[in-house]
Amino acid sequence: MALVNDHFLKLPNNYLFADISKKVNAFRVTHPKADIISLGIGDVTQPLCPAIVEAIHRAADEMATRQGFRGYGPEQGYDFLREAILKNDFLPRGIHLDVDEIFINDGAKSDTGNIQELIRWDNSIGVTDPIYPVYIDSNVMIGRAGVQQDGRWSNVIYLPCTAENGFVPQLPDRRVDVIYLCYPNNPTGTVITKQELRKWVNYALKNDTLIFFDAAYQAYITDPDIPHSIYEIRGARRCAIEFHSYSKTAGFTGVRCGYTIVPKELTAASLSGERIPLNPLWLRRQSTKFNGTSYISQRAAEAIYTPEGRQQVKETIDYYMQNAHRILAAFRALGYEAYGGQNAPYIWVRTPAGLDSWTFFEQLLYGANVVCTPGVGFGPSGEGYIRFTAFGSHEQTEEALVRIEKWTKQNF
Repeated sequence: MALVNDHFLKLPNNYLFADISKKVNAFRVTHPKADIISLGIGDVTQPLCPAIVEAIHRAADEMATRQGFRGYGPEQGYDFLREAILKNDFLPRGIHLDVDEIFINDGAKSDTGNIQELIRWDNSIGVTDPIYPVYIDSNVMIGRAGVQQDGRWSNVIYLPCTAENGFVPQLPDRRVDVIYLCYPNNPTGTVITKQELRKWVNYALKNDTLIFFDAAYQAYITDPDIPHSIYEIRGARRCAIEFHSYSKTAGFTGVRCGYTIVPKELTAASLSGERIPLNPLWLRRQSTKFNGTSYISQRAAEAIYTPEGRQQVKETIDYYMQNAHRILAAFRALGYEAYGGQNAPYIWVRTPAGLDSWTFFEQLLYGANVVCTPGVGFGPSGEGYIRFTAFGSHEQTEEALVRIEKWTKQNF
């Protein structure tokens, strides 16, 4: 008989955002007339910018002709997009990559989950806490995380990021094989300076540690002292893989496109001590398991780098960041401890009166008809916090804040 991969059975019953949807849907059933506003799940609301839409139309028209039709594309992505990425995202920052170190994907979520296939199941992993759930869940699926005890996985090294340490994780006090970093951070909305990031690169080089660096929100950085890429740090090409996404940058949550950087200098060890380059392994993995991102999606992504596309995308990001600044200011004015919202589209708020995060979520939903995300869903250090996103419309964001102000004054 076929035996199930019992590591899947260790996972919580539902993904965090599925649990939120379930609770919201249950509320809708009992309150069918309620006007619910979501500042929780991080989907975008603004339409694709005109330059991207035009590129999609042109690509679709090409596909409608015998001469322009495209079938299977290269698994690692078309050169036109990889060259645009190199020219616009890296060379202006003094980062020199080869085109074949860039792998186009269908969104960062896929690659951040799949990348751990390159390493043995018994590698140790460390995560900043709280953290995006996919990092841990994908390691649970392969058997690397151990078992869950009191909200913690036995084989995961947690690196707390809380108000008490300024949301700056401390270096591990032991050697760790793989460390996940996400900056600007989801969920806390906080960032890391070049000086602090250099400490992690130096740690990785000294301890032969592999860093998985998620830069999905780098387009929201406005502070010139905050790095957009780990490769701005000398030596990072020898220890880090980096992930990028167009989902929140350009509204591609439904279009699906992003990219991953796997430097040729990056290696991991075999049991015999041989150093194995990871770039060709990732190409082999992608060639086997991935048929490539659609031609239309890649042409859409290419349009982001045109002069018109860059300006239009910036306008959308500025729109969301106006929401972020407004949310941050509103919560602070109400006396909440609130963080983020400066170089990232997330605002991280401490719950009042010692409420746990799921209780606050439910009270806010029922009392103000506003949806947030419980912080504990991102890890044990997320308990006592909730996450708000800036991806709503100005009008809905303002209405949500009016409701939250009224509800807060009535209850706290």
